[in-house]
Amino acid sequence: MADLNGKTLLITGASRGIGLSIGLRAARDGANVAILAKTAEPHAKLEGTIHTAAKAIEDAGGKAVAVQCDIRDEDQIAAAVAKTVETFGGIDICVNNASAISLSTLADTDPKRIDLMFAINARGTMLVTKACLPHLKAASNPHVLMLSPPLDMKPQWFSGHVAYSIAKYGMSLAVLGLADELNGDGIAVNALWPRTTIATAAIEHILGGDKLMRMSRKPDILADAAHLVFMQNAKEFSGNFLIDDTFLNTVGGITDFEAYKVDPSMPLAPDFFVPEEIRPPKGVQIAPLSMLR
Repeated sequence: MADLNGKTLLITGASRGIGLSIGLRAARDGANVAILAKTAEPHAKLEGTIHTAAKAIEDAGGKAVAVQCDIRDEDQIAAAVAKTVETFGGIDICVNNASAISLSTLADTDPKRIDLMFAINARGTMLVTKACLPHLKAASNPHVLMLSPPLDMKPQWFSGHVAYSIAKYGMSLAVLGLADELNGDGIAVNALWPRTTIATAAIEHILGGDKLMRMSRKPDILADAAHLVFMQNAKEFSGNFLIDDTFLNTVGGITDFEAYKVDPSMPLAPDFFVPEEIRPPKGVQIAPLSMLR
C-alpha cells in the first residue's frame, strides 16, 4: 500500500494536538478522517474544536467528519462509529489517542479523577476498539493504534502518579491481549509512545508551561511514526510497543530529527515510561531529569 488515499481513520481526541496531527498527516495522502472529541464549542484555554479540526483536515487534502463524542458513553461511541461508516463506507484504522492525566499521589488524587482516567484511558479505549471491530474486519489492511507506553514494569513509572500510570498501562495491556486475540482476523494492534515530551495542551497547562514546551518535540513526530505504522502489513506487524524516534529510525530510515524540535536551541525533555534499553537514535540528546526541576 503506497499511502492512505481513500482510507478511513477514526481518531479519538482529534480536535487538537497529537490526534489532530495524525489526522493531518493522513489527510495529505487523501484519507478520510473521523474526528471524535468532546470540544464542539471554543474553549477559553484549549485551542481548537472538532469543527476547526475538520476544516484543517480538508484544507490538508483529506475528507473529514466532525463528531462530538465522549468515549465514556458507549451510546455516543456507537453513534460516532455509525456516522463514520455512513459518511465514508467503513473504517480502516482506529486510533485511540484520547486520554486523561493527573500526576498526583494517590493521597492527593480525587476519586472522581481516578474514575475519569480509568473511564477514558482504559475503558474508553476498549469500547472504541470494540465498536470499530466489525468494520476493521472488513478492511483490507486494518490497524488499531494506541497512544500508550511500553510495558516496562518498574516502580519509577508508577510512584507518585499510580492512578494515571495504571490507567495508561491499561491501554498497553489491551495492545498485548488484542494483538493476539485479533491475529486471526488480520487486524494489527500496536502501541506508539514518544521518547520526549510533546508540545500539547497537557504540557502547556498541566505539566510544565513554557520551558517544558520549548524542550519538547512537535506532535508531527508521532504523526509521521503513526503513518509509518499504517504502512505496515497488518497481518505481519502487530503487538509492537514502539518509541517514535527509534521506530522512525530503524524502519523509516530517518536520521535527522532536528525538524521535530519546538526550539532547536533547547535540549529535549524525556517523557515518562521510556525503557532505558530502548536507546535514542544516533545524535539525539536527551536532557537529564535535573534540568526539568
